[in-house]
Amino acid sequence: MHRQRVMARTLGLATAVALAATACGSQKTENTGSASTAPSASAAVTTPESSPSSDDKPAGDPSASPSASSASPSASASASSSPSASPSVKAVMANGDDSEQVRELQARLKQLKLMSVAPTGFYGSKTTTAVKSFQSRNGLTASGSVDAETWKKIQGLTKKPTADELRPPTVNEVDAPDPRCMTGRVMCISKESRTLAWMIDGKVISTMDVRFGSENTPTREGVFDVGWKAKEWTSTIYHTPMPYAMFFSGGQAVHYSADFAARGYSGASHGCVNVRDKAKLSKLFDDVKVGDKVVVYW
Repeated sequence: MHRQRVMARTLGLATAVALAATACGSQKTENTGSASTAPSASAAVTTPESSPSSDDKPAGDPSASPSASSASPSASASASSSPSASPSVKAVMANGDDSEQVRELQARLKQLKLMSVAPTGFYGSKTTTAVKSFQSRNGLTASGSVDAETWKKIQGLTKKPTADELRPPTVNEVDAPDPRCMTGRVMCISKESRTLAWMIDGKVISTMDVRFGSENTPTREGVFDVGWKAKEWTSTIYHTPMPYAMFFSGGQAVHYSADFAARGYSGASHGCVNVRDKAKLSKLFDDVKVGDKVVVYW
């Protein structure tokens, strides 16, 4: 009987260890999205998915489409006209528009330090605010919509955006690397900017947006090593897929999340570092070796 009890305890311990190694998955509800023991720092970071002043077109929201917004010619005209403006003056671009021209506008406004987020191609409230600021500084009617005069002025004060400026590697602006990331092969993960930078000997090779666990299941901070990798993996606790998983701290891993790709920062993991760009993560998975360093920091 004693021997049977010992065997039962041994099997129980082995099962717990196995479960802990795969205890990661997407949560269905989340407060603000960033894993943190310091919510105030997380709240200070705004992104298209987490901020009501978004310039990322809301999925499934008909009010965000050009046809249902002020992007129509008549609505654009009213949005761009001040009380003293001629009724015939129409906006070139206005709130609700979704186009490559808007993406170029946003890239040029970023050159002027009037926008901090990456171009999305959708003209939302952040773009409107930036345009108003530009118009006020340059003696133009601060309508928030871009008429021909405003567009000509913006073009004259900026250069044609490069491909990287139009479509930067991350939506979030990459944070300055932690000093512990400056040597060796490192996945340098900032909770503040919500980005992962793959670095070799202090040089940034690639970057991508990430999200973390919630307050109840935070992503651990510190210096770790990649313990093992699995191209295809499923959490044994939450039964959610974890493709391109690179485990660095018990059951916590860097992995692709279809939920993150679909819902952005309105969701969270159970402690893992979620990546939403599957193609980028696939390349990173091939480059990272077992034993490479992982730094998670604020």
